[in-house]
Amino acid sequence: MAESPRRRCSVTRWAVWAQPTRVIAVLGVVEMLALILIGVAWVQFQPTFEAVVLAVLLAAAGIVHTEVATGVERARRQVGEKSYTDLSTVWTFAAALLLPPALATATIVAVYTHLWFRVWKPARYPLFRNTFTATTVLLAALAAQEVVRVTGGTDTWANGLAGVAALSAATFAYAAVNWLLIALAVAVSTPDATRENLFGQLDEIAVELATLCLAAMLALTLTVSWWFVLLVFIPILVLQRAVLYRELAAAATTDGKTGLLTATAWNARAVEAIDRARRERSTLAVLVLDLDHFKRVNDTHGHVAGDRVLAAVADAVRAEVRGDDLVGRFGGEEFVVLLPGLPEARATAELQAVAERIRVRVTHLAVPVETPDGPLTISDLSISVGGTMVPHTPGTTVEQTIALADRELYRAKDSGRNAVRIATATEIPTQRAEEPRPAPQPEVSPES
Repeated sequence: MAESPRRRCSVTRWAVWAQPTRVIAVLGVVEMLALILIGVAWVQFQPTFEAVVLAVLLAAAGIVHTEVATGVERARRQVGEKSYTDLSTVWTFAAALLLPPALATATIVAVYTHLWFRVWKPARYPLFRNTFTATTVLLAALAAQEVVRVTGGTDTWANGLAGVAALSAATFAYAAVNWLLIALAVAVSTPDATRENLFGQLDEIAVELATLCLAAMLALTLTVSWWFVLLVFIPILVLQRAVLYRELAAAATTDGKTGLLTATAWNARAVEAIDRARRERSTLAVLVLDLDHFKRVNDTHGHVAGDRVLAAVADAVRAEVRGDDLVGRFGGEEFVVLLPGLPEARATAELQAVAERIRVRVTHLAVPVETPDGPLTISDLSISVGGTMVPHTPGTTVEQTIALADRELYRAKDSGRNAVRIATATEIPTQRAEEPRPAPQPEVSPES
C-alpha cells in the first residue's frame, strides 16, 4: 500500500531534519545503540510476577507525579527552555536499580511517553528532543543496572559502607552516562558551547544529584516495603516547586532575546561588585557597547531578523570575555560589560584589548536569517565601544561609572563608529564622587 502524500509531507517537515547533519548522525547512533541494547534485554528477559508488579507501581507513580505537577512542569518547560533538571529521575533511576533491564526500559518508556503528551508537547518541545532525552535515560539506566549486577545486586545494600559504595557507584554510572550523552548532543549542535551549556549550572547539577539520592533512598526502602513509595511524593513535589521558583527567578533576570542579564539585574550585581572592589582595592572596569546602524537592519529585514542579529552580537560579546564577567543588555542595541580583577599593572591596556577583540569579532559576524523573500545572511555589522576603569573613590555609583563609559562610547561614535575609546587615567575622577557641599556663607550686601 503506497504511503499517502500527506503522510510523506508531515515526515519531511519533522523538526529534526532542520538540525545539522552531524546532530542527526549523533542522535541516530545513540538511539540505534539504545534499541540494540533494549532488544538484547528483552530477548534475555525472564519475567517474574513480583518484578512486573513493581514495574507497574513505579510507572504508575511516575504518571501520578506528572499529573499532580503538570502545571508546575509546563511552567518549567516554558520558562526554562534549556533546563537540565529532570525530576522524573526519581522514578526512572529507582526502576534502573530494582528492575531487570527489560522492565526498567518499559517503565522509562511509559513515564516519558506520558511526559511527552502531558508536558513536553503542550510546551511545544520538538519530539526528537523528548526522544533523545528518554534514550539517554534508558542508556543511563542500563549502565546503572550493570553496576548493580557487578556489585552483587540489591542484597549488598544492607552491608554498611559497602552498600553505600555500591549504591554510589550505580548513581555515578547513571549520572555520568546521562550527562555525557546530553553534553555530546549539545557539543555537536553548538561547537562553541561553554561548560554551563554542556552540563548546566552548578545549582542544576546539585538538584539533579539530590533527585538521584532521593531515588536511591526510594529504591532502598522499596526493598523493605512497597508502601514507602508514598513517602516520596511530598519531598519531590516540594523540590519541583523550588526548582520552578529558581527558574522563574532566573527568567526574571535574563533578557529573552539575548540570554544576557537584564539592565536591572546587571545594575544590582554591578553595585555589589563595585562595593567589593572598593573593599578589596581590586581593579574593576566597564564597557558600554552600541551596535552601529542597527535601525537599518530592522527597517530592511524586519524585527525578527534584528532579534537574530542581537542574539549573535550577544554571543560574540560573551565569547570574548571571561566567565565571571557580567554581560548585560541595556535595551535596544546597547550592551554593557563589567570586568573585575583585571591585571592591575596593565588594566587599561587589557580593557582596550578586550574591547578591540569584541569589535573585531562583530565585524566578522555573518548572521543567517529567514525573511519573507527567503534565507539570507546579514553581515557588514560593526559596534562602537566605550570603556573606563572604575575609580575606588568612596561614593562612586554605577550610574556615574556608566556615564563615564558612555562618554567614551559617544567619542567612538563621533570618530566614525566601529571604534574603541577607553578613558585615560587623567579622565577618570579621583576625588570623592559625593563631596559634601560647603556650608552656605552669609550673604554680604553690596552696601557693606
